[in-house]
Amino acid sequence: MCGIVGAVAQRNVVPILLEGLRRLEYRGYDSAGVAVIDEGQIKRKRRLGKVAELEEALKEDPFTGLTGIAHTRWATHGVPSEQNAHPHICRDTVALVHNGIIENHEELRREQKDQGYEFTSQTDTEVIVHAVYDQMRYTDSLLTAVQATVKRLEGAYALGVISTSEPNKLVACRKGSPLVIGIGIGEYFIASDISALLPVTQRFIFLEDGDIAEVTLDGVTIFNEQGEQVERPIKESEVNLDAVERGEYRHYMLKEIFEQPRAISETLEGRFSGLKLLEQAFGNQASEVFDNVKAVQIIACGTSYHAGLIAKYWFESLAGIPCNVEIASEYRYREPVLLPDTLVVTISQSGETADTLAALEEAKRLGAMHSLSICNVQESSLVRESDLVLLTRAGPEIGVASTKAFTTQLVALMMLVIALGRRFKLDKVTEKRIASQLFTLPARIEDVLGLNQEIKEFSERFADKHHALFLGRGSHYPVAMEGALKLKEISYIHAEAYPAGELKHGPLALVDAEMPVIAVAPNNSLLEKLKSNLQEVKARGGELIVFADETLDVHPDENTHVMRVTPAENEMSPVIFTVPLQLLAYHVAVIKGTDVDQPRNLAKSVTVE
Repeated sequence: MCGIVGAVAQRNVVPILLEGLRRLEYRGYDSAGVAVIDEGQIKRKRRLGKVAELEEALKEDPFTGLTGIAHTRWATHGVPSEQNAHPHICRDTVALVHNGIIENHEELRREQKDQGYEFTSQTDTEVIVHAVYDQMRYTDSLLTAVQATVKRLEGAYALGVISTSEPNKLVACRKGSPLVIGIGIGEYFIASDISALLPVTQRFIFLEDGDIAEVTLDGVTIFNEQGEQVERPIKESEVNLDAVERGEYRHYMLKEIFEQPRAISETLEGRFSGLKLLEQAFGNQASEVFDNVKAVQIIACGTSYHAGLIAKYWFESLAGIPCNVEIASEYRYREPVLLPDTLVVTISQSGETADTLAALEEAKRLGAMHSLSICNVQESSLVRESDLVLLTRAGPEIGVASTKAFTTQLVALMMLVIALGRRFKLDKVTEKRIASQLFTLPARIEDVLGLNQEIKEFSERFADKHHALFLGRGSHYPVAMEGALKLKEISYIHAEAYPAGELKHGPLALVDAEMPVIAVAPNNSLLEKLKSNLQEVKARGGELIVFADETLDVHPDENTHVMRVTPAENEMSPVIFTVPLQLLAYHVAVIKGTDVDQPRNLAKSVTVE
C-alpha cells in the first residue's frame, strides 16, 4: 500500500528519498511527503497527488538534510489531502512515517486530547507521533521512546521515526507490514520495498515481525519484540536496476505481459529432471508432507484467488484430490472447518497481503499441520511463515494489475497438482504429458503475443463502452473472471464474469447491442455447450467477441468477432487464454486514457485489512 523511504548519510538525502518515492509509485498512493533534519530543525514538505508535485514544491522551496524520511500515502483513515499526508510531526521535535492501520487509534486519540495534544489530521498515524513525543519526556533516547510506544499499538505498522534530539539517528520498526534496511558504504537506508533502494545499494537486512532497529552512521542495531538485541543476516539482492525499468515499453503492464514467456521458463527451471518433477523444489521435507495430504485448502485474494479457482479444477479432475478455495478476507472471519490432513496453500505475489497472512494464521489456529506458500518474493512474511515454499520467479511486477505473477502462479500450482496427484489418480503417462505442456508454454505464449497489434486495433470498439460481460466454462470460467477484473481495474469499465451456462439465469437480461460479450472458447469437451450459450447472446442482438482456439469451426459475422488463439492442450489452455484478455484490457485502458500502471484507488501490495 503506502511506501516508506528513509536515510541516514553524510550527504544530502533529499534526492535519495525522492528517487525512492518514485520507485514506490507503482504501489498506489494519493499523496506524498518528505521530512529531514536540517540545522537542528525538522523541514517538511507534503503534496496531494503525484511525487512530481512534491518535486516541484521542493524546487520552489528547497531544503537539505543528512537524515530524513519520506512517504507515499494510500488513504485509509482520512480523505486524501495534504493535511493527512505523511510525515506527521509533533511539536517540531519528532517526525514519523507509517504504513499499516492502528486499530486502537480512537482510544489513544481521546487520551492524547485530554493531555493537551492537538491533532491536525484525521489519520490513525498522528497518535503514534504524539505517543513517541510523550515517551521522550521520560527518556533521552528515541529508541526507548519508540519501544515504549509500540507496546501500546494494536494493529499493523511499519514506522520510520526521526527526532531533533538525535539528529543523526533513524529508528525503524515493523509488525505486520514489511520494512527493509539498505546497507550502503558509511550510510544506511530504510524502505518498504527493496526496489526503492536499488540505485544506492544491493545489500539488505529484512526485519522480522516485531523488530525495532536503531540506524546511525555507525551501523544498525536490531532488537526483537522482547527487547533483546539480535542479529539479522545481510542478503545480497539478485534484482538488478534494469529489471524495474520500463525499457522500450510505454507502460510497465505491457512490459510485464511480454515478460511472461521468460518468467514461466524461469519458474520451471531446475525443478524437473527431464519430464519428472522434483519434489525438493517445494522444500526438503516436501515429500514427507505430501505423503500425508488428503485435501487442499487454497487461500488467496484478487488475481491470486482466480489462480486458485483454476487450480481447483486441476486438483480434482487430474489429481483426484478434494480442493477448496476461499478469499482470504472471508476465510478468517467465517469460522471455517478444516478437515484433517489438509495442506493449506496460500498464494500471493508480494507475500505481504494482510488478509492472506491473517488467514494463514487462522488456519494454523484451526489445526493445520502443514502450509505451502506460492509467492514471488523470497524474503516476504508469507514465505517465512509457511512450512513449504515454491517461488514463482516472475521478477519484479510493477504494474498494479497483475499479469506475469498470475500465469507463473498457475504454472506453480500445476506443479503442485503433479506432486500431490502422484499419490492419488495421476498416472505417469498423464504426468509426462502435462510436464511436456508446461515446457511448451513459453513458445505458445509467444505465439499469442503475436496477436498484440490485432487486439490493439480491435480494442477501439470499446472506446464508448461502459459495461462488458465475460463468459467461460469449466476451468475457463475463472479465466473469464480474471479478464473481467483486468478490464475493470485499469479501464474503469464495469465488467462481470459468469459461467456461460448461467446466462439464462439472469445475466441475459443485460445483453443488447451496447453490451459486448467476451467469450473464452478453447477446444475442449464443453465447447458445444458454450456454442449454445453464444447463440443465446446472438439471438438477443448482443455483440460477441470470441477468443477461439485456431482449430475451432467458429466464424465471424456482423455481430461476432473472432480472435484466433494458438491451439493449447486442455490442461494448460487457461494459461494460454489469459494472455489475450490481458492485452485487451491493456489496450482498452490506453484508449480510455486511464493511468494503466497506477489505476485510481488501487494499490499493488495490499498490506492493510
